[in-house]
Amino acid sequence: MSIYSNLMTNTFAAPKPIATSGKKVYDLEYYLKGAAAGGICCSITHGALTPVDVVKTRIQLDPAKYNTGLVGGFKTIIAEEGAGALLTGLGATCGGYFVQGWFKFGGVEFFKIKAVEALGDEKAWALKTPIYLGSSAMAETIADVFLCPLEAVRIRSVSDPEFCDGLADGFGKILKSEGVGGFYAGFGPILFKQVPYTMAKFAVQGAAADSIYGALNSSPSNPPAIGNLGVSLGSGVIAGVAAAIISHPADTLLSMINKAGAGGDGGTVSRLLNISKEVGIVKLCTNGLLPRCVMIGSLTAGQFGIFDTVMGALGASKFHFHNPADDKK
Repeated sequence: MSIYSNLMTNTFAAPKPIATSGKKVYDLEYYLKGAAAGGICCSITHGALTPVDVVKTRIQLDPAKYNTGLVGGFKTIIAEEGAGALLTGLGATCGGYFVQGWFKFGGVEFFKIKAVEALGDEKAWALKTPIYLGSSAMAETIADVFLCPLEAVRIRSVSDPEFCDGLADGFGKILKSEGVGGFYAGFGPILFKQVPYTMAKFAVQGAAADSIYGALNSSPSNPPAIGNLGVSLGSGVIAGVAAAIISHPADTLLSMINKAGAGGDGGTVSRLLNISKEVGIVKLCTNGLLPRCVMIGSLTAGQFGIFDTVMGALGASKFHFHNPADDKK
């Protein structure tokens, strides 16, 4: 039986004691705290980086105009539209990513802990990476169902600053002109972007954190001089850059398909294929990549740092995989 067949069998079973750092029984209270911390960290970090995301999206949508890099993009937007334009879509960004963070971080905690309960510490330690990958894929898929409508409003408002006067107005206009389907025109690209991104983000961050702890001869329960927060921030930067590169082509497609008229008048798949042919694979992979690496690297570091801080403030001790061999030392 596979890891996640076992996981689903045990999903609704009573919590089992597992030998991880912190509390040994992970219950509904813990998962709600994890979800809340995830919503807060994603909302804060994505909201703070709205100006970078506005420039990045403009570069993806109109590379001929915004062809002077990240700093040049800032200057062009401020000169033509004023500094306030850099906050376009802030409401949709904060709201959408709070919901996404709730399901993503909360879901990853839920699924990985259930996997450990099903497999036991020894097998789970050996299968850390597959558990990270599977847990994050499932959590992100659920999160994207809720994120996609808000992302559609955000991208539409960034590409056309006159489109709406706020989140509620944007929702109303899309619903009236395109129906519910208008909110999910980018669902395929958002899955193609977010699921690999989140899988890389959590798997790389976990591996990087383990490497940092190992190099400093420390552990989450015996933190190094830089503290667990320092480890979270350092591993978060590494994970963010890796995840940004992996998911960038889909991010470009997502930005472009939410632009009115992009890709023709056919179905979503047809439009995506048309956009890919028009833009070319090289530009899909590189347009806006540098600002996105800057954005996602700092964003991911901030998310893991804030997540750990909020979890502590809520009185929850973050789950960590446990190596049973350490008990024999």
